[in-house]
Amino acid sequence: MSERLLHTPEGVRDIYAAECETKSVLESRLHHRLHLYGFRDIETPAFEFFDIFNKERGTVSSREMYKFFDREGNTLVLRPDMTPPIARCMAKYYRDETMPIRFCYIGSTFVNSSSYQGKLKEVTQLGAELINDSSVEADAEMLALTVECLLDAGLKKFQVEVGQADFFRGLMEEAGIAEEEAEELRILIENKNMFGAEEIISEKSIPEGLKQLILQLPELFGTLDKLLFVKKEITNKRALTAIDRLERLYALLEEYGLGQYITFDLGMLSKFNYYTGIIFRAYTSGTGDAVATGGRYDSLVGQFGKDAPAIGMAVMMNQLLLALARQKLLPVQKAENTLIVYQEEFRSQAIAMAKKMRSENKNVELYLESGQETDDSDYAARMGIGNIIYLRESKTKNY
Repeated sequence: MSERLLHTPEGVRDIYAAECETKSVLESRLHHRLHLYGFRDIETPAFEFFDIFNKERGTVSSREMYKFFDREGNTLVLRPDMTPPIARCMAKYYRDETMPIRFCYIGSTFVNSSSYQGKLKEVTQLGAELINDSSVEADAEMLALTVECLLDAGLKKFQVEVGQADFFRGLMEEAGIAEEEAEELRILIENKNMFGAEEIISEKSIPEGLKQLILQLPELFGTLDKLLFVKKEITNKRALTAIDRLERLYALLEEYGLGQYITFDLGMLSKFNYYTGIIFRAYTSGTGDAVATGGRYDSLVGQFGKDAPAIGMAVMMNQLLLALARQKLLPVQKAENTLIVYQEEFRSQAIAMAKKMRSENKNVELYLESGQETDDSDYAARMGIGNIIYLRESKTKNY
């Protein structure tokens, strides 16, 4: 029984010592980048009412949420997604604000997914939300922020793939496919089940060119120039507007000097139904999952009572750390602590020395010698201590 108490549940893990320090340093570095873009901090509760994340909000399925009850019998869930709670806050505290609102956060999300063995169920996200700005300039700003965060983290080779939720919806409108069937088709295409997708499409009376375009969605990937041929295949205004916006977006990212990090994927379809415009995911070697995600969600805040366009981004810190480690790009943390080892008669001197050093922003540990023979240098190496000061036998030694 005692051994069992030492283990964590499936899907969560301890992060400690050097790894935890590295994670904290990276979070601080990226958090600073968010502040440089004018974002201010927000914290939302780790658990909320179930309805915040229900099906209409377009977040994860009910069976993948950690649910429990309060004393009044209300169903509560650990947040599986950071965006709906922030949308709730905006509707509650900024209902009448019409100018842009910028908030950023660092927090954990909890998804009880059993799809992949070993996949973490608690994930740290660092992200930003820009409310009350529907412009393509806001889209470009969030993508630029994402790229700069990944560069700040130390990544050298990565790509941000950009899709357009409205493009798919426009194709569904033009094909006359109802919302329920469109959702089924979206899931099939997202899972690359093109046989299932073709079965649905073949039953519809759709022009051959449009039918082939829908079935080719997973292949519509690359530079924007390679994808512009789709404009000749569609007449739906919504889909055409989506492509035009991507063109304007790329021109703005070129002005940021970040165009080389951007590719386009018209087959990118998010499981989050609240996305209404661009969707993006950043990938790098060392992990198969995205290290950053985001997109535009112009209808979500309105579900809480405030009609406001919005766009957000989030860096998946656990995936980012994994990628950096496998690429051997993790920042090396210096052993900065000083250990003062003292005998009892030197206690006052040791405390005074520690107090002075701490006032100089130096990290100091105090250790009263027990009289037993110990290898202090070996202990210092294990604990990441860079310096040892001895106060004993009327003389001070500094190592």
